[in-house]
Amino acid sequence: MIARVRGIIESIEGQTVVLRSGPGLANEPNGAPAVAAGGLGAPGLAGFDVWLEVMTPQYVARRLATSIGQPVTFWTMAYLEGQNQGSSFIPRLIGFSTAREREFFELFTTVKGIGNRRALRALAEDPGAIAGAVMRGDAKALTQLPEVGKRLAETIIAELKGKVDSFADLEVEIKGTGRRAGGGVTPASTRSTAEEDAVAALMNLGQKRDEAERNIAKVVGAHEAGRAWTVDELVRSVFAAR
Repeated sequence: MIARVRGIIESIEGQTVVLRSGPGLANEPNGAPAVAAGGLGAPGLAGFDVWLEVMTPQYVARRLATSIGQPVTFWTMAYLEGQNQGSSFIPRLIGFSTAREREFFELFTTVKGIGNRRALRALAEDPGAIAGAVMRGDAKALTQLPEVGKRLAETIIAELKGKVDSFADLEVEIKGTGRRAGGGVTPASTRSTAEEDAVAALMNLGQKRDEAERNIAKVVGAHEAGRAWTVDELVRSVFAAR
């Protein structure tokens, strides 16, 4: 079982990220030497380069779109994908930003009719947003996901209701890659509490997280730095700008 890989993002095509091992990888947060993709971090193997294809959910691929050439760590799961009616199998590796995102994926694929491939395409929103929709019984919100029609949305709610509550905070965990106006990346730590609350308010009004974060960033960026905003001012300014 390959539980975690670390490497440099060489390319991203669709939902497939190509990682390469090699020198220059930073140490892990605890100070331990980083393990390159493929586990080839041992002395004497510096010249042995390994490239891995890692499939990711849509929301992860979107998050990494501007990170070509940067190091990344994936918490992974491996599986065999059947080909030609199961006569042959291809090993696949799926990557997630955190171990808990991987846990959510494993739970999501227990729903009847959702396999690994379909789940990768369907997970266009962060797990926290999907968990929230299941908790609210909001089938309409779930139908906004790719390949999820009304019947499947109702099945997801029926099978996962009461099982996803612990994943509702995953939105908070990964907010550090919200989009900035102009397509850049805004770390969550640089947004004020009012801005965070305004993003949540816009999501309650039907906007997706990326859209809400872009709209708030545009409003803040159009005014002087350091201005003290209220949530109401931010939300009203978003709609006034339309």
